[in-house]
Amino acid sequence: MEEMQMRLDKFLKVSRIIKRRTLAKQIADQGRILINDKAAKSSSKVAVGDVLTIKFGNKTTTVKIDRIEETTKKADAELMYTIEKEEYAETFD
Repeated sequence: MEEMQMRLDKFLKVSRIIKRRTLAKQIADQGRILINDKAAKSSSKVAVGDVLTIKFGNKTTTVKIDRIEETTKKADAELMYTIEKEEYAETFD
């Protein structure tokens, strides 16, 4: 059986980590997402077991991909990944 893969921007939208694909694409193309500690583009492929590090505002979230689904219901979206850690950068005003 072939291993399931999906474009990074689509995975982020389907899993609802980022609600809109256009936003997911923008963030990835700005270099704010790593796949297994390597810089990723929106078109990069992700697979089960990959670890994503996402810098979004002052928050950095690290998630492990548990499953790849073409579509998912809202209630099932969080089954696609496990949050490994969340860190907040200090903001100085």
